Amino acid sequence: MSSSTFSSSINAIKPCFCTTKNHSLNPSSIPTSSFFGSTHKLRYNPLTANSPSFFKKNRQTHIVAVSDVKQKQQQLKSTPSLGNLLITKEEGLEVYEDMILGRSFEDMCAQMYYRGKMFGFVHLYNGQEAVSSGFIKLLKKQDTVVSTYRDHVHALSKGVPARQVMSELFGKTTGCVRGQGGSMHMFSKEHNLIGGFAFIGEGIPIATGTAFTSKYNREVLKQADCDHVTVAFFGDGTCNNGQFFECLNMAALWKLPIVFVVENNLWAIGMSHLRATSDPEIWKKGPAFGMPGVHVDGMDVLKVREVAKEAVERARRGDGPTLVECETYRFRGHSLADPDELRDPSEKAHYAARDPITALKKYLIENKLASEAELKAIEKKIDELVEEAVEFADASPHPARNQLLQNVFADPKGFGIGPDGKYRCEDPKFTEGTAHV
Repeated sequence: MSSSTFSSSINAIKPCFCTTKNHSLNPSSIPTSSFFGSTHKLRYNPLTANSPSFFKKNRQTHIVAVSDVKQKQQQLKSTPSLGNLLITKEEGLEVYEDMILGRSFEDMCAQMYYRGKMFGFVHLYNGQEAVSSGFIKLLKKQDTVVSTYRDHVHALSKGVPARQVMSELFGKTTGCVRGQGGSMHMFSKEHNLIGGFAFIGEGIPIATGTAFTSKYNREVLKQADCDHVTVAFFGDGTCNNGQFFECLNMAALWKLPIVFVVENNLWAIGMSHLRATSDPEIWKKGPAFGMPGVHVDGMDVLKVREVAKEAVERARRGDGPTLVECETYRFRGHSLADPDELRDPSEKAHYAARDPITALKKYLIENKLASEAELKAIEKKIDELVEEAVEFADASPHPARNQLLQNVFADPKGFGIGPDGKYRCEDPKFTEGTAHV
């Protein structure tokens, strides 16, 4: 399937109407959910899932990624040619390095958290790397990324240096937000990373606003070269919130250059996605607002890239927004404070066996795009980079007390500054009465 064919298929997407048969109240007659690792009992059933027809039968595929078609074509040929490859060597090594960076960085965060170097809630991204790398490595520097509280890896993929991200987690002045943001509030104006938002759904209106800015600059201010795109990441738990629906409507109404990316890891903290929503297929909410809705295997970076390419290009050429549901899985608890006792061990094992990094590594080696030695060299390079980031963060200074009220009040002569013109927090009496806390 050519890119033009794929382009026409995504642009031709219309809302799907399915006929539903009546079922009795007998639980055995209720159709199982289409989501990987789930049954009508909301638990992964390895015996059911091992059936070849399980996924095909229970999910109505809305769109097929180009990678699916190419892989089938490849299987029909004895020797793969460059035209059949899903990714070039250069692209493959770039994506592999980015995914290894994300995984290694998060593993180090866990170590540093338990050593008392980080405070508050720290939410790790292990297992979901295919989504971040699959989308963000396709973007221009001028494009905007809006993230959630699980934002470390999005920042790294967007180009924020590892030492700045680690320093922010350590609460140091050398962090990307000078130590004032912490784990859930990564931000970099230089890299167009607009948060890090702690509350679910909070970043979606901001992302809609940045997309509106791009359209306004191009169409009203006549900045012909402004074709910037916004990618908004959020989880399945957000998709029942009001801001999500309001912004889908606004983006479709104004044909804004934005891609809404749902990182559906099937669990909103300890709440199964299937127990929290009337229709677990989130992509269907796109066509309801007149935009394409796409489901993709979020554990396969090559499939994510295929869908991401078209969605980003569609936004860039002025054809409006796309809703992409990436079905993925986090390998750790909701946060490092979560003992992760609610998810079934067999469910976790099922997804661990589908590790996106392992899958990409296998593809690169089998298609002779990289050797084992090349990939090991990348892993060694990243290990050293992450170690250096920790050393840098540990040696960096903590913020001064007079930074406490900076970037808090819009009026520089407002509450944060006393009559003498000095920051109130510089007054020794500023924290009087709170020393016992």
